[in-house]
Amino acid sequence: MKLVNDIYNMYRDKLTGDEEDVTAIVMGLLHGQSKEELMQWVQEMQDTEIYQMLGLYLMEMLRVKMAEEGVGSVRPENTRQHRYH
Repeated sequence: MKLVNDIYNMYRDKLTGDEEDVTAIVMGLLHGQSKEELMQWVQEMQDTEIYQMLGLYLMEMLRVKMAEEGVGSVRPENTRQHRYH
């Protein structure tokens, strides 16, 4: 959680509480980062943080896939389909 705390402390005076804040910060941080730089962040994470990160990613991508395929009650028009890569 050190990475999240560091990011939060860096931007806390600029946050308004909107979801757009989070999107803008994350996209700004990821833009221009190399795979090696991203892997360094991962290397510094605790195991539980890595599991949480992968868990959230997998859940969101499965929701998107289900929406694209029309599986269940999740439909594409009801799903945020942000691709951050």
